[in-house]
Parts: sequence; C-alpha cells; structure tokens
Amino acid sequence: MGFDVENRLLTKARQGNVQAFEELSGSYYTKVYNICYRMLNNPDDALEQAQETFIKAFRYIKDFKGNSSFSTWIYRIATNTCLDFIRKNNKNKNIVSMEQATFEDITVKDRLVSSMPGPEKIAETNAQKAAIKEALEKMNEKNRMIIVLRDFMGLSYEQISETLETPVGTVKSRISRARSELRELLCKDKEHLFTDYVK
Repeated sequence: MGFDVENRLLTKARQGNVQAFEELSGSYYTKVYNICYRMLNNPDDALEQAQETFIKAFRYIKDFKGNSSFSTWIYRIATNTCLDFIRKNNKNKNIVSMEQATFEDITVKDRLVSSMPGPEKIAETNAQKAAIKEALEKMNEKNRMIIVLRDFMGLSYEQISETLETPVGTVKSRISRARSELRELLCKDKEHLFTDYVK
C-alpha cells in the first residue's frame, strides 16, 4: 500500500469510516495474528486478541497522531493487548510457540542449520527446536517479548523502538540481554546442539 493511499484511508478512518479502516488494517492482520499467536501459544486466544487489537485500533484511531507508522502503532496495540491478556489469565508459561515457526525465523548467530539438511541434520534441528522452545518458556516476559518482535517478526530496531515506545539504544541493549539469557539457558544442558551459537 502506497504512502498516499494509506494517508487517505487514515483520514477517512479517523472520521469513523469502517470500510476505510478495514482496507487500511487488512494488510496487517497476518502479522498481528502472528504476534498474538507466538506470545499466547494458542490459536483461539490469538484470534480473539487479534480481533481485540483491531477493535481497539478502530476505537482509538481518531487519536492516532501519525508520530509513528500505522503498522508500528497497531503492533504496539497488539503487544499491549497480549500482555494484558497474559497478566489477566496468569499465563506465565508456554508463551512462545516454535511449532509453526520455521527455523530460519530465529536469528541466532545468523542461522543454526544448513539450508539443505540431511537426515542427521533434520534430527538435530528438531532437538534444537525443542531446546529453544524450552528455553524461551523460561525467559522473563520482557525478554521473551523482544525476541518475538526482533527474531520472529523481523522488526527493525526503529520499528521495535516505536512499537514499545522505547529509545533505540534501550531496544538494542534489551535485545542483547534477551539473547544472552537465551544463550545461557541453552548452554546449561544443550551445548552440543548449539556449538556455533554458544561460541
């Protein structure tokens, strides 16, 4: 969607035009759902909170000042909606799912597996995937969040900064701390699976 088209739709959506809002937000639905799914680890909860995200976005779009892009604004609503849901439902475990994510989604020292793995490498990859899933479940909420946004969703430092309303420098240090925590968790009992990552 072009910048001019998005601005035109934004103007109409701010005036309460539902069709304009649906057209504007439609291209972001998949990413919003993916954020919710990977944070909540439940497709029904993810669908519900994705819908809640867009309901909130429509409700408050008249207050959107355009200081950030529409995409990062709606990602911010999604992350806050999921965090609220987690806190209300006491979901402190199994927040991030690895089952539907390809291994290339995770930038741990650029990559963990070759692009054309053989049978042994596939078995190793499955073990790595399980180990990372287990480690992510043990991470604190803020570190898990930053890993989802950066390494799963592929957002830039600037996009994460806008999404979390946090300075870029803080984002970089949080990513570093989050990856350090993940690395330490992996090193405890899975060193042989992550020889490239833990060096």
